[in-house]
Amino acid sequence: MGKTVVRAFDLCKVFQVGGEKVEVLRNLELDVGEGELAVVSGSSGSGKTTLLNIVGGIDRPTSGKIYVFDNDLTEKDEDWLADFRCSNVGFVFQAYNLIFTLTVAENIAFPMEWLRKPADETEKRVEDLLRDMKLESRANHFPSQLSGGEQQRVAFARALANDPPLLLIDEPTGNLDAKTSQNTIRLIQRLADNGKTMVLATHDERIFKISDKRLSLEDGKLVKLDG
Repeated sequence: MGKTVVRAFDLCKVFQVGGEKVEVLRNLELDVGEGELAVVSGSSGSGKTTLLNIVGGIDRPTSGKIYVFDNDLTEKDEDWLADFRCSNVGFVFQAYNLIFTLTVAENIAFPMEWLRKPADETEKRVEDLLRDMKLESRANHFPSQLSGGEQQRVAFARALANDPPLLLIDEPTGNLDAKTSQNTIRLIQRLADNGKTMVLATHDERIFKISDKRLSLEDGKLVKLDG
């Protein structure tokens, strides 16, 4: 394992639900090394998505510290975090979160345009990703015109647009049929083989088998699993 990419210390997250406080993460500790595929399992509602959002700087912990590439995200403002995410973190959300008013090509280009990359560089990267994800024929379609599997491939392409060193992936096979799920697992394996650091939330035993680190979120804390 190379240098540590993600470190969490004493991480807590409390949500206010009506008049009640719900503690989702409790004194959680996490470290993910460069090039590792760390898989987090846990029951529905256990806090897996919340953890991914905190690692990616989308959400903030109630207390504790989260470091990504040696940056203390708890000390940064929203503008800094937005630029940091765009350059360093790729998200593949469970619901894909594509922009439905943009075409497939425009969705993929969006992170590069945020960083004001040259138009010719952006166009070339979009073409490469469309080809890599077998989406060339869908470039000018809108997300509503795509199947769930195609939307997910767009989400992966968008996440990879700026070639971020860290990918955060939430339940990548949860909404897909068996064949599409298998294709997604092969994509994740290929990214892992190419040295991409990933933190992935899933219930899928097939993904556990290709992981470097298996963790289970139980009672707000991460437990390391064998295998």
